[in-house]
Amino acid sequence: MAKSIHSMIRVLDEDRSVAFYDKAFGLKVADRLDFPDFTLVYLSNPESEFELELTINKGRTEPYDLGDGYGHFAVSVDDLEAEHKRFEAEGLAPRKLVEFAPAGEVVAKFFFVADPDGYQIEVLAREGRFK
Repeated sequence: MAKSIHSMIRVLDEDRSVAFYDKAFGLKVADRLDFPDFTLVYLSNPESEFELELTINKGRTEPYDLGDGYGHFAVSVDDLEAEHKRFEAEGLAPRKLVEFAPAGEVVAKFFFVADPDGYQIEVLAREGRFK
């Protein structure tokens, strides 16, 4: 059976992105592979073996067009309200807290935040199917 190991996004500024993902989610650099034309930075934390791979294309100065194909990636947290307050205090500009209940029953509680390159991250309460 396949095992999910990482997801990759392209970012303009390595330091800015590494700082954001550390501040927001406690993701630390697990590995860094430097090549002549690009650098790969793998971020992880003790919560999961899954990694976020940042690709930094050297010489790129224009922001990436995220287009209409990118959706988001998601993380789960034990205390959603506390994390939302922490994000606000850190100046990370989280969007509003949402209780998603399309048929009257709460399916998920979450908020979104954008990283420095505009990628959307969903922060979900660790409950129900979102462990």
